Amino acid sequence: MARSRSVVIVGAGIGGLTAALALAGRGFRVVVIDKAGRLEETGAGVQLSPNATRILIDLGLRDRLAPHIVAPEALRILRGRDGGEIVRVPLGAASELRHGAPHWVIHRGDLQAALLGALEATPDAELRLGTEVEDFAVHANGITVEGRCRRGSHDEHGIALIAADGLWSTMRQRLGSDRAPSFAHRTAWRAVVPADRVGERLREPSTHLWLGPDAHLVHYPVKAGRTINIVAIVDDDWQQAGWSAAGARDELLGKFSGWDGAARDLLAIPDRWLKWALYDRPAARRWGRGPVTLLGDAAHPMLPFIAQGAAMAIEDAIVLAGCLAATSGPLDAPLRQYEGLRCGRTARVQRHARRNGIVYHLDGPAAAVRNLALAAIGGDGLLRRYDWLYDWRAP
Repeated sequence: MARSRSVVIVGAGIGGLTAALALAGRGFRVVVIDKAGRLEETGAGVQLSPNATRILIDLGLRDRLAPHIVAPEALRILRGRDGGEIVRVPLGAASELRHGAPHWVIHRGDLQAALLGALEATPDAELRLGTEVEDFAVHANGITVEGRCRRGSHDEHGIALIAADGLWSTMRQRLGSDRAPSFAHRTAWRAVVPADRVGERLREPSTHLWLGPDAHLVHYPVKAGRTINIVAIVDDDWQQAGWSAAGARDELLGKFSGWDGAARDLLAIPDRWLKWALYDRPAARRWGRGPVTLLGDAAHPMLPFIAQGAAMAIEDAIVLAGCLAATSGPLDAPLRQYEGLRCGRTARVQRHARRNGIVYHLDGPAAAVRNLALAAIGGDGLLRRYDWLYDWRAP
């Protein structure tokens, strides 16, 4: 493929790999650069709502993902103090009928492996690991990306640069953003356990969301139901950069001391917990300039209270590819078009995530009012309230 159709992507996460597949499918040569020496599983489970799964299916990934996914039958919202069900939101067939695509949960490593396998089967796509991008330069013919690996420096040339390098994006800094991520005073703990170690009621093919004072708990099956993904998020002052600090089980159990016994029994199962501090960051006021733009968390970091971080990056990828494919001229204008199409929607999802983070952790009378309101709306009503999110299609 001629260099005149080459796009460089920095970051081999879900957003970067999806963008590479979408662009390669539209006739571009893509080079994906990542500083990691090899792609490892970061995080554990990923919830993929219909706005994301329809894109992955359209990209031809259904067969690659099928052996690994679980299609949850419902979202069960439970009271942390006694385990009582507040409301049950129908997913499964009801969600697919309503929104035209399935709702899946999957282990992040399995999703990443499927994306990577599809990319490796694409002739005009290349993945360069172990390469740190140090800078880029814009010139009359496009961009030059300066990278360094163990063998020395290496320059990559293309007509556009897509920065999909996450919350702590160095490319965003290069574009002039001076707003560093701020600590959200929350810590997320994660673990996966064999399904046969979990009680039958809690390993059913549903997503479970427990709400309690200053904390909430999410768990659902992954790896075709063989393991249970558990994420506990607590109000906390612990902050440390990184995604995989070791966490002590007794410390976590102490934060759930007043909770229902079934929840505490679940939290006691994992022998190994990993934790990370949650950080927030406003969306970039300007996503790009010239033939350079941001994608995913680099542009609009998502707190995990609406399960849309991966989905928004996947949406970004397909819109970006469509805008670039619609022109044969310079890419400045289509990149600004992509940014204009995405900034309003992603800002709305960010706001909902932040609001949910407050609502989930209410205590006392406020929590009682929340629970009564959720029950009054009902499962079907709650599903309808997310039509704006799940019905989305690429323009």
